Amino acid sequence: TTELILEAISETRKRDLELNFNLEKRRKEEKIKNFRTGSKIKIGSVEVEPVHVDHSVPGAYGFIIHTSVGAVVYTGDFRMHGAKNSMSLEFVEKASGAEPIALITEATNLTGAHFSSEREVEKKLTQIIAQSSGLVLADFARADIDRFRSFYNAAKRNGRVLAVSLKQAYLLKSLEKDKGLRFPRLDNENVAVFCKKKSRYYGWEREIQEVCEGKVVDAKAVGRNGNKYVLALSFYDFEELIDIKPPPGSCYILSASEPFNEEMEIDFERLKNWLKHYGLPQYHVHVSGHIMPLQLKRAIEKINPKMVFPIHTEHPELLKKFLGEPSIKTVIVEKEHKYLLK
Repeated sequence: TTELILEAISETRKRDLELNFNLEKRRKEEKIKNFRTGSKIKIGSVEVEPVHVDHSVPGAYGFIIHTSVGAVVYTGDFRMHGAKNSMSLEFVEKASGAEPIALITEATNLTGAHFSSEREVEKKLTQIIAQSSGLVLADFARADIDRFRSFYNAAKRNGRVLAVSLKQAYLLKSLEKDKGLRFPRLDNENVAVFCKKKSRYYGWEREIQEVCEGKVVDAKAVGRNGNKYVLALSFYDFEELIDIKPPPGSCYILSASEPFNEEMEIDFERLKNWLKHYGLPQYHVHVSGHIMPLQLKRAIEKINPKMVFPIHTEHPELLKKFLGEPSIKTVIVEKEHKYLLK
């Protein structure tokens, strides 16, 4: 799954040294090897056991690393409130069975945790779309298949078509190769592909237009029939609003994380100016791809490691106090510092 996502992103982004993954070359050089839950990966004397977890992007895994001094468990990004929480529960069970000496865990949502679920997100989207008499604009991560499914279901229940960008359509078409993923296909009658008007299209753009012939719509088509569409439109494509001309009663749904750095905050202010100009109220409907605090505490207690190393968090000291377990040592990680497991 991850390989398919990387391939699609590599193809649809501008070519440069940083973004050109050149996966075919890496395959030949054996730098990329696929794995699934149940695989065993040998690296020297260490054996790595990947176990799937639920996250906002498909293809997420936790790892159980078997070493000579005991198992080390790494959660990766995971959650218990998503559409496939059974995968995260399976990971916790297997991690517990390994009786790990150490647990490396994410702890992103220790402050400002907003508890919800993908099911609740879909319900809210359905209600908002039902109340709109105009065009509904949607902004969500294109690799978030759960969110794509939620918007699709909400649009369908309201007799609308979900129109996605060429980039997202290309990614979805690539992910159709993974038979383990279930989501609405591009040939579904409630899915369309939104195409920006350009003088020249890249090869991958022409390819997806040919594959989706008869399902491609442009700004004028969407503008004429706004109440029939939910249009996935990122902030960086907002210039299309000039030709769309959203009618009264339209709205914008942000279904992603709010800005968390200065650059994103500047872009968000620009976004609000666009919305104000076209009279578009904003809704924020989102659920995190990261585990909630109390669920994290229960998972750590179930895994029962001797040591916990919190990473991917701004508040490791908070987690240490929150756990309050005398039998589990919480280590505040320092950059470039080595830790001996014994």
